[in-house]
Amino acid sequence: MQQRVIISQDIEHDLAQAIAETEHDRVFVLTDDITQECCLPKVAVLFAKHNATIITIRHDDTNKTLATLADVWTALQRGGATRHSMLVNLGGGMVTDLGGFAAATFKRGINFINIPTTLLAMVDAAVGGKTGINFGGLKNEVGAFANARYVIVNTCFLDTLDTANLCSGYAEMLKHSLISNAQMWAEHVNFDILQPDLAELQRMVAASIAVKEHIVADDPHEHGIRKALNFGHTIGHALEEFSMQQPGGAVVSARLLPLARARTAPKNTLLHGYAVAFGLIGELYISARKAGFPTARLHQTARFIRENYGAVAFTCDDYPTLLNLMRHDKKNTSGTINFTLLHDIGDIRINQTATDEEIREALDFIREGY
Repeated sequence: MQQRVIISQDIEHDLAQAIAETEHDRVFVLTDDITQECCLPKVAVLFAKHNATIITIRHDDTNKTLATLADVWTALQRGGATRHSMLVNLGGGMVTDLGGFAAATFKRGINFINIPTTLLAMVDAAVGGKTGINFGGLKNEVGAFANARYVIVNTCFLDTLDTANLCSGYAEMLKHSLISNAQMWAEHVNFDILQPDLAELQRMVAASIAVKEHIVADDPHEHGIRKALNFGHTIGHALEEFSMQQPGGAVVSARLLPLARARTAPKNTLLHGYAVAFGLIGELYISARKAGFPTARLHQTARFIRENYGAVAFTCDDYPTLLNLMRHDKKNTSGTINFTLLHDIGDIRINQTATDEEIREALDFIREGY
């Protein structure tokens, strides 16, 4: 089943139409405690008309677990959900990932709609059919490919978002431009994400989603070109998981991150988009070293990230841990760390490898070289 992405100008109208066009005997809404307070009021009247059951889970990625998934299954079961019921996932990437997986597995699959409320979810998590949970200390270790019937994207929710979470989502947009075309990349590295024009951002979001949709349509199950969407994520996921494993999370000195802690991240851990931003620097460095990526564009991108994302705190003593985390990445085969690299903007090289020494150099560059 192919999902339909709606770039919405009227969230109530578009959601009402999506619900009407999707089979349902009962409507359930999954949200987290923060989104319930900040975003649910924008659509609460419509859900009340459908006598929807609201299921609320705790926010932040540390709750994207098997235990939380079981709580959602239990709530669906106790609420009388059948194979003909529908789940609306209203929230950020954690909600759409976990909610999509819950819908894909409950009664062997029920219909679901994603309404992403963060920039990160709009351009990444909610689109493309990937669902899942973290397991065994690793990101998205268990999951399934399952398309939402609809993904409704409306930037009206972004006025509830702090600057750090805007930056987090913007990193995925920057990734999309790097794997797409130089014009989009130039627009992205010259955009003021710290004081964004939300109307202009909505146009850019639509273009970013189109990049991902085009790639996913060509390769829905990540056997080939869809691996381009992993650019920046091999190193990025390792940094994110590393920050989650530290006592007290005291690994981050990223600019603006304290604003995000109360909203979506446990204390001092690295927001996903921040980890991706630093991962982009490292994997652009490897691209320049091994695939001929232009160094001027490497440094311009790295400079934009430093100015807007700050720095991440780790030392060379942490390299063995980071390398081990990279070896556990789902994209690997036979213990070989797999990368997507770029020869230039939009010129993609999938299924590439790098030596441990080359990865250490990239980590040096993230820490000191830009």
